[in-house]
Amino acid sequence: MRRRKFSHQPRSEQEAVAFATAEEAWFWGIQCLAARADGARFRAGLSALARPCEPDDLLVSIEALVRRGRLRTAHVRTLFSFGRRLSAPDGRRSDEAQAARLWDEALDRLTTPWRQKGIVA
Repeated sequence: MRRRKFSHQPRSEQEAVAFATAEEAWFWGIQCLAARADGARFRAGLSALARPCEPDDLLVSIEALVRRGRLRTAHVRTLFSFGRRLSAPDGRRSDEAQAARLWDEALDRLTTPWRQKGIVA
């Protein structure tokens, strides 16, 4: 029997772990996109924890909802600005109340398609 060259399991053998919430998936995706922008190179199957999607899959879902009129530019802008901060807007603060409403609406609308794709549990 031939020995494996690498210590990780190939992606097809790893059990993908879905995200608990859409917010968790979004923060993960933003971190991956930021790392890519900083020059990181990703290779499938090398992480300790397999995820059911790629960061670009999250962006494709957002684009589809924008095209269908389910998300507006304000939703997307809010997702990206608070995603970069890695914290959700605080609805108790008067300057973030509008952003908190948009954040909740956007993640609510993203949860259904992400759940159907197996991204969110």
